[in-house]
Amino acid sequence: MQEYISLLRRNDNYRHLWLGNVVSLLGDWFNLIAAAELITELSNEGVAISYLFLARFLPLFAFSPLAGVLADRYDRKMLMVISDVLRAVVVFGFLIVGVTGQIWLFYLLTVAQFALSALFTPARSAVVAMVVDRKELVTANALDSFTWSTMLALGALLGGIVAAVFGAETAFVLDGFTFLLSAWFISRIVLKAVSLVPGEESRGGWLDFVDGFRYLWTRPYLLILSLIKATGSLVWGAVNVLEISFADHVFPLTMFPLADALRIEDGGTATLGIIYLVSGLGTGLGPLLMRRILGSRPPRLILGATIGMIFVSLGIWGLGAAPTFGLFLLATAVRTIGSGTMWVFSAVLLQIVVPDRYRGRVFAFEFAMLTLTQSVSTLLAGVFQDAPGWGLNQTAWLFAGMGVVFSFGWMSFYTWSRRNASDARVEVFWTAGD
Repeated sequence: MQEYISLLRRNDNYRHLWLGNVVSLLGDWFNLIAAAELITELSNEGVAISYLFLARFLPLFAFSPLAGVLADRYDRKMLMVISDVLRAVVVFGFLIVGVTGQIWLFYLLTVAQFALSALFTPARSAVVAMVVDRKELVTANALDSFTWSTMLALGALLGGIVAAVFGAETAFVLDGFTFLLSAWFISRIVLKAVSLVPGEESRGGWLDFVDGFRYLWTRPYLLILSLIKATGSLVWGAVNVLEISFADHVFPLTMFPLADALRIEDGGTATLGIIYLVSGLGTGLGPLLMRRILGSRPPRLILGATIGMIFVSLGIWGLGAAPTFGLFLLATAVRTIGSGTMWVFSAVLLQIVVPDRYRGRVFAFEFAMLTLTQSVSTLLAGVFQDAPGWGLNQTAWLFAGMGVVFSFGWMSFYTWSRRNASDARVEVFWTAGD
């Protein structure tokens, strides 16, 4: 823990970036809890929850290519500040939905919010590698993951209480102000201008993105690594829908005496907050524990991502098999330890080996594929959940089976890469960091 505190103390730029992330993520989880409550009030169909997450994911996929180009060509700090300010405006617009009850407006505003998030995410991923030394990349990414998880735990718990007691509107207002505070922190970062190599000048829009994809295509090993999150999200994306349904219909907090003591009427929202609390602990502690066990060299990072996929599969299977809320939370912890490890280890791998001039586009490609597969997984979860003869348990087991298949795939890839470590195209990943 000392190395994380030390990084924050001595690196002003990273500290400002981290603080902006802290407040923004806190508001994000307030927003998700409130959005889940509002959507269940407007519609009782399981697929309506799928549409909520599609409205959050598809804009990320659609706008990430352009965002990656912008992150490689323009001031990344300014892109993040603009994104935060505009997202604050959009989030305040959610208050109108509570008055009008128009579900189409809710989806429209959600699309706008996450289109702006697509502008923010690749820029931030690229900036991390600009403000910390290479040897500190694992530390910085692990701290980011722990922060994401802590804010998930704290934000979801507080968001569940605020939404259940004060209503969704209060959560939306708090989220809007966190975006403004995040913009202020990020504005204090000092970055060097991104330098272009001769012949790499911008050719404009999608041609730039195609050029970035061509860079990956000629390096198939790197292309495969950039798909780690995408394969994981094809499995864990379904959980976004399943968790809300389990919270509302299987383990609502109103079935416990605690609900009467706190005067909570919306048991599903409060239960969801507890689930996200455990999710935050799992995704935060998972990468830290795996790093301590496996180390930080690229071969071990690849192995860790493979182990993470196995944990995700076991956890999702446990969601469908758990007879009690306690075991459900245990399965959630196992799943999120795996997903957190996959997320951090894959990010560090790309930050180590991708040159700065391509980082924005590579991370945009990775994020686009992540959101595409997550959207597919989310939609299928809603469809299967509502299908005759299917239910929550059967849907969870289906996606757990998919995870097992992908786990074998990643184990095969890891074995193959070890056997071909002398290949010039593969050797760089096995020697980076030596």
